[in-house]
Amino acid sequence: MSTSFQKAISLILTADRELIDILITTAKVSLTSSLIALIIGVPIGIWLGTCRFKGRGVLVIINRTLMGMPPVVCGLLFYMLFSGVGPFRHLKLLFTVPVMIIAQVVLITPIVVGNMETYVAGIHEPLKETARGLGFGPGKRFLLLINECVYPIFTVYLLSFARAIAEVGAVSMVGGGIAWKTNVMTTAIMQYTNRGSFHLGIALGMILMSLSLIVNVVMSLLQRRLSR
Repeated sequence: MSTSFQKAISLILTADRELIDILITTAKVSLTSSLIALIIGVPIGIWLGTCRFKGRGVLVIINRTLMGMPPVVCGLLFYMLFSGVGPFRHLKLLFTVPVMIIAQVVLITPIVVGNMETYVAGIHEPLKETARGLGFGPGKRFLLLINECVYPIFTVYLLSFARAIAEVGAVSMVGGGIAWKTNVMTTAIMQYTNRGSFHLGIALGMILMSLSLIVNVVMSLLQRRLSR
């Protein structure tokens, strides 16, 4: 075991080519999917948090259900859509990075929407009263709301990014974990551990835990700033 740890550290320090390729693919998938989910999810979350209309409760329940969607179910759905017998087979996206990004966007967007809706719903009424007292029109009220949402948006993005880099079920099914093509950290850890190549799995695990630690530290600092 100690030898495996030594080899893992050596791989990191020497910037092993395969390790770097896996990290680049992971960054490409996770950063892109979390950013797209943020762009789609934040406006929807703010809309659900501020508006009151018939059917809103149903939409909130549906979104909360999607927040708990098992990744393997999402992976199965996209596998069927893009496989050789699926309706989108002509796009030939199965076992590629783009379909991995699409699957993660579907998984992450409800999380962004749910967190933004919860936060905005809690501050909307007090903010509305404050804006009304200051004589603000709809435009200034909206800008005031966006200003109050700056730190939560950063926090939600970090949360969605952390979810993306840790996800394994969907990306494994639609990406296939193909070496030098669609292998990300989570799928590579499974593959190399099953093969008995513990050193590469340990190296990737160390990097993954370090990234998770950094993300959680930054989220904690943002939440502390938000509570002031």
